[in-house]
Amino acid sequence: MATISSIGIGSGLDIESVITQLVAVERAPVAKLQTEATSLQTKLSTYGKLQSNVAALRDAASALTRPSTWNATVGSSSDATSVAVTTSASTLPGSYVLEVQRLASVQSNATGVYASADALVGEGTLRIEVGTWGAGQGTFTPKAGAVAVDITVGPPAESLAQLRDKINASNSGVVASVLTDASGARLVLRSAATGEANGFRVGVTDTDGNNFDGVGLSALAFDPSAGILTMAQALAAANAAASLNGLPIASESNTLSNVLDGMTLTLGKVTTAPVLVEAKPDKESIRKALDSFVTAYNDLNKLVAEQTKYDAASKTAGVLQGDSAAVSIRSQMRSLLGSSSGASAMFTRLAEVGFDVQTDGSIKLDETKLANGLANLGEMKKLFSNSDLLTPANNGIATQLRAMADQVLGIEGSISTRTEGLRKRIDLNQDRQDLLEDRIAMIEKRLRAQYTALDKQMASLNSLSNYVTQQLSALNNSSSKDN
Repeated sequence: MATISSIGIGSGLDIESVITQLVAVERAPVAKLQTEATSLQTKLSTYGKLQSNVAALRDAASALTRPSTWNATVGSSSDATSVAVTTSASTLPGSYVLEVQRLASVQSNATGVYASADALVGEGTLRIEVGTWGAGQGTFTPKAGAVAVDITVGPPAESLAQLRDKINASNSGVVASVLTDASGARLVLRSAATGEANGFRVGVTDTDGNNFDGVGLSALAFDPSAGILTMAQALAAANAAASLNGLPIASESNTLSNVLDGMTLTLGKVTTAPVLVEAKPDKESIRKALDSFVTAYNDLNKLVAEQTKYDAASKTAGVLQGDSAAVSIRSQMRSLLGSSSGASAMFTRLAEVGFDVQTDGSIKLDETKLANGLANLGEMKKLFSNSDLLTPANNGIATQLRAMADQVLGIEGSISTRTEGLRKRIDLNQDRQDLLEDRIAMIEKRLRAQYTALDKQMASLNSLSNYVTQQLSALNNSSSKDN
């Protein structure tokens, strides 16, 4: 008997189609679970967006609870070329009158003229010391903490350019450069920093045996306290001199960063008239923080509205339609936005400073009311940011919103709880799918075994039927011949 190589050949039936249809019936519950899994994944993704938007609202509300937001200032100057003003978070609003009598300067010395930067200077040792020159440069006091620096020059004799590079590499507190013009080249030394404490003197040990004659390396010597002036001084080191509200001030630098708390004054030139410098509330940055809050609130309000609505026209529901957690979040947002606070004696509700709630729950700013709020910045700050542990009703609205968002986003908050529940349902769904797939595989295996056996049996019966038919045909043929 021939071996059956494909199910259905022995019987002539479309057994493969029968098995496929029977297995499809068994797979119906799996398809239902897959549809449910897709729905759960969509809901989980939507909760991810909801979590992101609540976090954005929390951050925006938190910004409005910080003193640095409301205390931000911006500097201004009536003559910015003479005095520039910058402020920081610690700057308090105020106005001051500043006059600049002298700018801080560096000491600057120059050698005589050489043919070029490649001209040789000489050999020996330079000793550079940084410090303060006394009256008439009759005395020199080394700067506290500074160390005299010795620079070996040659042999052989070195050029202006080589000497410049050695001085700059010595970290001596003096910067060297080569100035070249129509007359030739000169080595110029200047203090690395402004201020009278950063003057310098240059001692020379010249290998030609004469340290003061201006020939060879001694051309760089400068020490008026010892009567040595072979290198000319073009500019003396000096502190800046100014007066603030009539009080004299001095500074080694032209940047006054410690005169007023948090305010930095940069001196640009000597003034010819008093300069008004001010630190004013930075209402532009405050407005940006308020706009960020409105945007975050409206984005969250829109997301929740879209995901919880039911569209009667299309008969479609949002992913979170009927979801109690999402509905509760929106309800809390609206309740807090319209609530009153005892934080401010002037403003009790956000609507009073321009935060108008629209019919769709979004916020639209009323510019007139907002301007009035910003004109009373101290009271507006209280309305948003006040924190009162003993009397929660006196907490600012932003403080309350931040607390609400923190609670919702917390480990035991509604979003975290619902998200965790969805993940568990997705895992359980997958487990049930896996179990059903295993069961279906076993059913298919059993069906194939049963139908294979049936196919073989049918093949055997067909073979027997064919044999009987052949025998009867032969018998009939034999009987016909005998007659």
